Amino acid sequence: MPRRLWLPFVIAVTVGACAQPTPEQNIVNDAAAALGGRGRIEAVRTLVIEGEGINGNLGQDMTPEATSQTFKVTAYRRVVDVAAGRARLEQTRVPAFAYFQGPAPQKQVQGIDGEVGYNVAPNGNATRVSNAIARDRRVELYHHPITIVRAALDPASTLANPRTFEKETSVDVTTANGFGLTLAIDNQTKLPTRVVSMTDNANLGDVAIETSFGDYQDVNGLKLPAHFTTTTDKYRTAEIRVTKQSIDGDTGDLAAPASAASAAPVTGPPPATVTAEEVAKGVWFLAGQSHHSVLVEFADHLTLIEAPQNDTRTLAVIAKARELRSGKPLTHVVNTHHHFDHSGGIRAAVSEGLTVITQKANAAFYQDAVGRSHAIVPDALAKNPKPLKVETVDEELVLKDGAMTVNLYRIAGSGHADTLLMAYFPRERLLVEADVYSPAAALQPYAANLVENVTKHTLKVDRVVPIHGAIAPYADLLKAVQVKTSN
Repeated sequence: MPRRLWLPFVIAVTVGACAQPTPEQNIVNDAAAALGGRGRIEAVRTLVIEGEGINGNLGQDMTPEATSQTFKVTAYRRVVDVAAGRARLEQTRVPAFAYFQGPAPQKQVQGIDGEVGYNVAPNGNATRVSNAIARDRRVELYHHPITIVRAALDPASTLANPRTFEKETSVDVTTANGFGLTLAIDNQTKLPTRVVSMTDNANLGDVAIETSFGDYQDVNGLKLPAHFTTTTDKYRTAEIRVTKQSIDGDTGDLAAPASAASAAPVTGPPPATVTAEEVAKGVWFLAGQSHHSVLVEFADHLTLIEAPQNDTRTLAVIAKARELRSGKPLTHVVNTHHHFDHSGGIRAAVSEGLTVITQKANAAFYQDAVGRSHAIVPDALAKNPKPLKVETVDEELVLKDGAMTVNLYRIAGSGHADTLLMAYFPRERLLVEADVYSPAAALQPYAANLVENVTKHTLKVDRVVPIHGAIAPYADLLKAVQVKTSN
């Protein structure tokens, strides 16, 4: 080599060899060393994790803040093909509380294969999940010390924002495929303590999904956690204690089932179908899919009962209500209870200027929900911000003018939720309720309590107008709970 070329080459190599790792790289390097070394981590092909624990009941507990309802999880098995970006979770869970489907064990199978997320039903039928759920499952692949540190070691990843707080040091990781996560490690052991990523939730907005790690054990030359705890926002959604785990064990076939892989991508909720049936003068049943609403006509305004599911459903219901009675303003929406599938459209209703009527225990929750950021997936309220207008119901409230009377009652003592409201139309002898009685359902765990509340208030009911299911005679409800009485 000519001397004039050789000397610069030597200088360049020497400078490169002496370059010091950045603070961000030091955090990742420390984590890799604590886990067992970079080489060992990069050699991992598969993870197999078995255990048991609990699942939370996010958005479906007794009150908005409650976290007492859990499912007992057994036969937990999560397998990950680290390099191929595939994973499959199988578990059996049993509700430790009164539940629609009863106490029978529920087998769940969920998977991700590249961009295809899928669920497998107990009968073996596989369906493709939405792109949003699939994305969350792809990000979830990095919610393990091995996978997040391996990704952070990749030169194609970006590291930023090193910081130390109390007993942890954190660094932000943008993976080679563009996912953003935060890795935190213990300042003493240097072992990863948790991983955090962000996602969208229709009710909670931009939320943090955090998986924390504990009880590390030696497995095939690596240190792996034997305790995983996952939270969504501030709510615990899963806690798994590992009974067996292996590196490079047999994962079986992790390819997405053909029926899911060949299905069209699901880009969002299905289009809303809203039908209108006039149940009585000034009362319409707005159905068409799984969650219904009821439109009520007063002398000079309209009130909607229930803004369910999401923007798509609720905005379609609001449009139908205004179409039915275009000469009167729609001013209020009555929320039956806080559960996410029944309150997912509250923000859309607020964006349309509606006042929310809800049980008083929900008021703070909705105030918080309306103020939350929805920047990841901007919703109707993010695009058209308006303040929350709320009216609360303690035990009962009468909505009345010369044309219509509706009595709202709290359903006391229900095992489904503490915030339930039912609507009673005394002249029409109609009862509107959600979840506590769904006509034709095989199990009715909350129906007897509904009858108790009807009896307590001496209501004269001819028909039940449910938020789920078809309108039914009140006699059918009595048969369902084997109560023999008469109006």
